[in-house]
Amino acid sequence: PPGSEAHSYEPTPADVIAIQECSLFIYAGGENEEWATHMIQNLELDPDKAIAMLDVVEPLEEERVEGMEPERGHSHDHGKDCDHDHEDHEEYDEHVWTSPKNAALIVQAICDKLSQICPADASEFAANADRYKKELERLDGEFREVVDNGKRKTLVFADRFPVRYFTEEYGLKYYAAFPGCSAESEASPKTVAFLIDRVREENIPVVFKTELSNGRIACAVAESTGAKVLTFTSCHNLTKDEFQSGATYISLMEGNLQNLREALN
Repeated sequence: PPGSEAHSYEPTPADVIAIQECSLFIYAGGENEEWATHMIQNLELDPDKAIAMLDVVEPLEEERVEGMEPERGHSHDHGKDCDHDHEDHEEYDEHVWTSPKNAALIVQAICDKLSQICPADASEFAANADRYKKELERLDGEFREVVDNGKRKTLVFADRFPVRYFTEEYGLKYYAAFPGCSAESEASPKTVAFLIDRVREENIPVVFKTELSNGRIACAVAESTGAKVLTFTSCHNLTKDEFQSGATYISLMEGNLQNLREALN
């Protein structure tokens, strides 16, 4: 639901029924949505009517970069330890849509699947997909222009870092308090001090927080450095106001574009 923490979501019985009755179910496919994988494995959900976005793109493993908070038990479910199976997606960053290029691949996969399910409407699906992919291509070009014209190539996230696919796509370096799927939300003084040092030494003008974050770490870094706190949304969820105003992936990413321009200059 809008405004809620997506990483701790568990479907209600009504949600399960809605998923089973839908024409096409689209999900990330990572550890955070093991319940969906279990539904397919238990034949509670037709795999021909489901798309795991991680299966559509080239997945990236979660990484820990210099200065990140030491790992205290990797979990998407805020406290539950998870065993890692290398044959599953548990070790992959599931925020694949943060790259507009990946988003275009996902759009095409959805189009292809819908065309299989409803072949009579295939031409309409294709036309809609082409229009949307052109919007994504425009967005991608604008991001590349901002990055190419920027004075720096480093971002600081005093928060989780759920946009690795984005930074990989555009050749950006980053420092962050936690990996994107970390269950942690409180950074140690050592981690905060590291981020403060990076901002000062590299004259970073903007410290990012993510959507729905309390922003405490970012504010602490900003207070010590004079940097500005801005939001970079991973499009994992949106606020109730954004939902009611009709926010879309494109509009949210356009907001990221403006904030990125400020961060790189």
